[in-house]
Amino acid sequence: MVRQVAILHGWSDTSDSFLPLARFLQDNGYKAIPLWLGDYISLNDDVKVEDVAKRMDDVVKQAIADQGLDEPFDLIVHSTGGLVARQWLSTYYAGAATMPVRRLLMLAPANFGSRLAAMGKSMLGRIVKGWNNWFHTGQEMLNGLELASPLQWDLARQDLFIPDEGAAAPSCYGLDRVLPFVIVGSHPYPSGPRTIVNENGSDGTVRVAAANLNAQGITVDFSGDPNNPIVTPWIKRHGEDFTFPLAVLPDRTHASIINPPEPDVPANIADNQALGRLILDALACDTPAQYKQILDDWYRISEQTAKLADDEAERTRVFKGENVSPDYFHQYMQVVVRVVDDHGADVPDFFIEFFGGEEAKESEAVFFHREILEDVHPNSQGAGTRCLFIDRTDLMERFYPMLAPKPQEVHATITAAPPGDDVAYFGWVGDDASKRAGGTLKVHSIDEGERWLKRNSTHFVKMIIPRVPRDNVFQLKRF
Repeated sequence: MVRQVAILHGWSDTSDSFLPLARFLQDNGYKAIPLWLGDYISLNDDVKVEDVAKRMDDVVKQAIADQGLDEPFDLIVHSTGGLVARQWLSTYYAGAATMPVRRLLMLAPANFGSRLAAMGKSMLGRIVKGWNNWFHTGQEMLNGLELASPLQWDLARQDLFIPDEGAAAPSCYGLDRVLPFVIVGSHPYPSGPRTIVNENGSDGTVRVAAANLNAQGITVDFSGDPNNPIVTPWIKRHGEDFTFPLAVLPDRTHASIINPPEPDVPANIADNQALGRLILDALACDTPAQYKQILDDWYRISEQTAKLADDEAERTRVFKGENVSPDYFHQYMQVVVRVVDDHGADVPDFFIEFFGGEEAKESEAVFFHREILEDVHPNSQGAGTRCLFIDRTDLMERFYPMLAPKPQEVHATITAAPPGDDVAYFGWVGDDASKRAGGTLKVHSIDEGERWLKRNSTHFVKMIIPRVPRDNVFQLKRF
């Protein structure tokens, strides 16, 4: 029997965009099925990712029951479809004995957001995307897509990490459950109006680090001893040793990642054909040994893409003499920081300072914040949540060399503006709110064994800081 493959699109798209991919799969022996109507509403302002996932569950069950969809089937998702699929699986199947999906192939998934979501919610976005939909652009969908969104935080705690409180349901992902794969491009849009949204380390729409499903998480608690915070790693539901394959391709954008036969970036034919081979390899994966082999092979592909940043001759070969910027292939690290006080309330106004070595040097800190930390996005829904975007390539090649002979490390501290005249964070100096930061935390090092921040990855950091009232907030008087 021919294996079946369902395809799920992204925001502001329809299943029509996947006809070339469906034909490619059919030409290679698969029966591609749009997910009955494999189209979902993404531009109406009242529809959330959770709504689509709920309706998706009803549709899939009906298709399995009486419309010939085999269980388990393989699922290919693009962009926002990654969030929808993860929400669907973790909400309705986390504790199930069997899974409806065997292989989950994610093409440029916005697992941890897209910088373009904030633009989509703007007036410009409503004019460009919503002109034929009563100027709706899918406000709720874009809220979920915005960098550092509450949806992404909650979904990660639902399907990737075990929450702090109580027991957790088993993971949807595993060698005997759903096998995830992620393929993403590292080339921005080469031409047209979309070039105005290009960003290094991305495919023009989704960052490589935001696509990668291999996330990290920690809680840093300054509330007991601010100088010696307690750091608690988040436990992964799928186990610390289970890693999802990630392939970063140098010649694919967000648009062409769903069309194996038709790249939009001129490149060597072998490189242009790599996408199709990787898709077929993922769909043919049947055993733990094959999954491990794909993991290793795709890691090598991703590292070869990163090496293009420093190898002009190889860039010339791959792109057939085209002048392609080496910065496209830098590796990045994305960090989503949520700061709360020791009562659990969001802290909206905070600053995280990065510096090199064990002691802060102003010139080094300024260089890091100007050249290494390339973007900071405060989430519009989470008052105490921000997304930091760090250029790992420049960190290794430009920042660390300037630290010698000091330890080649990156440390971070946090300060927060007092919420009022009677309460400060971290404490008081006389009648003045203390300006001191919390204790320092090492986040990266030239020594590979001491790195917490990982290349091409998103990291969730929950920081708890002490809220300290002034002495006059409460007093006892003797009569």
